[in-house]
Amino acid sequence: LHSAVTRIQVQRPGFNYTFAHICILNNDKTCIVDDIVHVLEELKAARSSNRTNFAITYPITHLKDGREVYNGHQLGGVTVHSKDRVKSAEAIQLTYYLQAINSLNDMVAEKWESIFCDTVELFQKSNRKVKMYPFTSSSLKEDFQKTSRVSERYLITSLALVVTLAILCCSMQDCVRSKPWLGLLGLLTVTLATLTAAGIINLTGGKYNSTFLGIPFVMLGHGLYGTFEMLSSWRKTREDQHVKERTAAVFADSMLSFSLTTAMYLVTFGIGASPFTNIEAARIFCCNSCIAIFFNYLYVLSFYGSSLVFTGYIENNYQHSIFCRKVPKPEVLQEKPAWYRFLLTAKFSEDTDDSEETNTYESHLLVWFLKRYYCDWITNTYVKPFVVLFYLVYISFALMGYLQVSEGSDLSNIVATATRTIEYTTAQQKYFSNYSPVIGFYIYESIEYWNTSVQEDVLEYTKGFVRISWFESYLNYLRKLNISTGLPKKNFTDMLRNSFLKTPQFAHFSEDIIFSKKYNNEVDVVASRMFLVAKTMETKREELYDLLETLRKLSLTSKVKFIVFNPSFVYMDRYASSVGAPLQNSCISALFLLFFSAFLVADSLINVWLTLTVASVEFGVIGFMTLWKVELDCISVLCLIYGINYTIDNCAPLLSTFVLGKEFTRTKWVKNALEVHGVAILQSYLCYIVGLIPLAAVPSNLTRTLFRCLFLIALVTFFHCFAILPVILTFLPPSKKKRKEKKNPENREEIECVEMVDMDSTRVVDQITTV
Repeated sequence: LHSAVTRIQVQRPGFNYTFAHICILNNDKTCIVDDIVHVLEELKAARSSNRTNFAITYPITHLKDGREVYNGHQLGGVTVHSKDRVKSAEAIQLTYYLQAINSLNDMVAEKWESIFCDTVELFQKSNRKVKMYPFTSSSLKEDFQKTSRVSERYLITSLALVVTLAILCCSMQDCVRSKPWLGLLGLLTVTLATLTAAGIINLTGGKYNSTFLGIPFVMLGHGLYGTFEMLSSWRKTREDQHVKERTAAVFADSMLSFSLTTAMYLVTFGIGASPFTNIEAARIFCCNSCIAIFFNYLYVLSFYGSSLVFTGYIENNYQHSIFCRKVPKPEVLQEKPAWYRFLLTAKFSEDTDDSEETNTYESHLLVWFLKRYYCDWITNTYVKPFVVLFYLVYISFALMGYLQVSEGSDLSNIVATATRTIEYTTAQQKYFSNYSPVIGFYIYESIEYWNTSVQEDVLEYTKGFVRISWFESYLNYLRKLNISTGLPKKNFTDMLRNSFLKTPQFAHFSEDIIFSKKYNNEVDVVASRMFLVAKTMETKREELYDLLETLRKLSLTSKVKFIVFNPSFVYMDRYASSVGAPLQNSCISALFLLFFSAFLVADSLINVWLTLTVASVEFGVIGFMTLWKVELDCISVLCLIYGINYTIDNCAPLLSTFVLGKEFTRTKWVKNALEVHGVAILQSYLCYIVGLIPLAAVPSNLTRTLFRCLFLIALVTFFHCFAILPVILTFLPPSKKKRKEKKNPENREEIECVEMVDMDSTRVVDQITTV
């Protein structure tokens, strides 16, 4: 396999590049390859010469030239005899290092990586007894973007389901008052806003990434609820009013809360899109979400508002809600076939007396269900104890999950499932978790290496590690020569340069020491490096992160100035910031929202209830998310931030209606709040859940995390809106008895209504009210 890899050629005009042309070179101008390759070559030579005394030790072995080499990260699944002698190994890891010093070299290296993967897969077909897992510097990026490609047909299915349900949710048996087009146009409004944001991001040179898959669902939850709330407000208006007045009432009733929740979305995601966020993918996601939400607000005001006016005129003219055809009077319909009467069923205003006028929309299934059954059932005295008990069970399980929260740094959590990244990281975790990767320990100051106390300090800092170090080898070299380690400076540097580094088994350490000449030809060691390896357990990621933090703290407090580095630390840093930065931003945005809303809400109790509800929802989502094996990573934290806004979106109108209600009882206002806002919440929830379901089938860990988090947010919020809040609000503040306003019979106003009507119909075209 190694020979096949080194023979790979990248064809360019006039020249064919091989591994030898683009590899990183040693001091002797040969390609750097893993030491395990040299071990295997010596093993092969020993076998061909029938020598049986050749032994490989683990994790440090000795080559024929006397060199000590570390193979802990190159041999995996090792079984050893006594004295660390290797009996067998289940896995070998080979790493090839390429240069990227200019654009041409970078392009050739990228092409070489692509051919490398094809070569390994071709080699696998002819050697089926050995499993091979290729992985390159571009594999993670390719597999991350693969999520978008494998999600396409599932997203189309999701869109079809949401369109169907949105139309059904806005339909009713009455063909005049039914609004199927508004369901479709509401979804079109959300889609236009999402596409506008995507277009702006593309035009401004933004980069697409797979986290964008969450943006349509952010928009679906916020945008559809706003349109359904407007439609719900339309149902509360009087049918004898002019379309202008009905539309004005709709905007006055629903747009204030929609404007406030939109502002909260913009603040939350705006902070996420700011320089405070140090993760580019999260920053672009928040920026795109901000643009989409802003344009959704404009489109709801303009496009959807105009659509509502248009369908309002269709309703006022008694035209069919789908075909826009004039609906005949009941006496004319009696002469038509049954199917014709079914399609054109409508209730005319002259057939409805004053007592029935407010119930013309009750033929809508969800309105009828909430008003006739659910509101009375959930506020029933015998139901409340079971709801409270269920809430206590909910808190118990949420607490159990919350205490087990784990922070995720596994790269496989953000890519599609059947990919090279998943296969490679799984195999690496299985076979190569005994030792950490090689960690570079760089001393970047001139210290007194010849001083015994300094030597003890350096050895103390690296205590507990397997050391691949010129420093320790030099001390052992001196001990073998029976020379004291406390040498004078001149003797130390002379022996280091002229004896130690010229000895064959230590010659490779010459790259680890930097000398500089001073006055009078005096030589000083200005910098040096050594390599450390830590023993790890199965929880490799957590231990690596702890190791990184320990070494960093040590580097800040130690007498010797040093830095530590390993390429895997890049992902550890990203892992730390992927959780910390979004949580920090969410806390900032939450504090700002509380301060902001304190000046806007009409009653401080609304703020209190909203804060408690958001805390309860987020606590439950985190707990159940953990029980569902979702780790706290960048994707889940972004979903939790969105969950704050989603909860406010659905619960704020409900709480506002209840708290601001005067007279009557708590139970009466709970029922009223559910009747007024419950339909919009239920319609939005059903469309949202139906849209999420296809995501569960996408073969990607990223979409799996997205689905589980968003599904839990929607489910827990729905549970609070329709069960917890309606029950708890019936026996907790505010008290309605103290809020009654005394009526003064002397201050009654006499109101005279003057109506102007068409001569040819009984429909009102305008209304003038005088007091």
